Amino acid sequence: MRSIKMAVYEAKHFLWETDGAVATITINRPERKNPLTFGSYAELRDLFRDLVYADDIDAVIIRGAGGNFCSGGDVHEIIGPLTQMDMKGLLAFTRMTGDLVKAIRACPQPVLGAIEGVCAGAGAAIAMACDLRYGCPDTKVAFLFVRVGLAGCDMGACAMLPRIIGQGRTTELLFSGRSMKAEEGERWGFWNQIADDPYATARNMANRLVAGPNFAHGMTKTMLNQEWNMTIDQAIEAEAQTQALCMQTADFKRAYNAFVKKEKPVFEGN
Repeated sequence: MRSIKMAVYEAKHFLWETDGAVATITINRPERKNPLTFGSYAELRDLFRDLVYADDIDAVIIRGAGGNFCSGGDVHEIIGPLTQMDMKGLLAFTRMTGDLVKAIRACPQPVLGAIEGVCAGAGAAIAMACDLRYGCPDTKVAFLFVRVGLAGCDMGACAMLPRIIGQGRTTELLFSGRSMKAEEGERWGFWNQIADDPYATARNMANRLVAGPNFAHGMTKTMLNQEWNMTIDQAIEAEAQTQALCMQTADFKRAYNAFVKKEKPVFEGN
């Protein structure tokens, strides 16, 4: 079986740090509010794809440097060249950006967004794709595609955002391209929490997650994704099979033995 040790991964287009089983991705172009390039899109996509095979990383935090998360695609390095591409090149690009969201959703590790300041365009889509999202009082999220003459249906926004904040609120944000303020996002359920230091908050949660039954966390994430396309009967049956599988893990036995001894279980992810 293929296995990758991600603790030794060397990133080219962003910062990659590991501390135990928690990895942190930092989009690191603070002088431009951390825009993405063709290279950073592709490397992020490939990184999240490889995390499927990583056995040394149990949670991932993504954040931006310098007080902002991500301002979207770089105007000069992406937007300008896109205006000169033919349809084949444009479709290859839009599929690549969508593949990044697919890869974030498909990796078994919980992905936590620590989102400060500007979070716009593709940055907003990446935040949307995270499993858990932590903002701060000055965070502004904008799906601003319409403001550059594009549709709001980018990187899965029309499918995923309504499931997070509701159809009507999504429609208004995607039609207007306006910024969703932090208090709105918290009230609507986009944010799991607003904190003065969202990275510290995300890190605390990541530490809690990696101390838990990580195989089971991966199954929970998988079912949250797959059950979007199931009937209730199909979902209940799928969950029955998933739970029976988790009942075969050593972590399940560890939890039982710890309960009998009135101790706190120590999970090992198997």
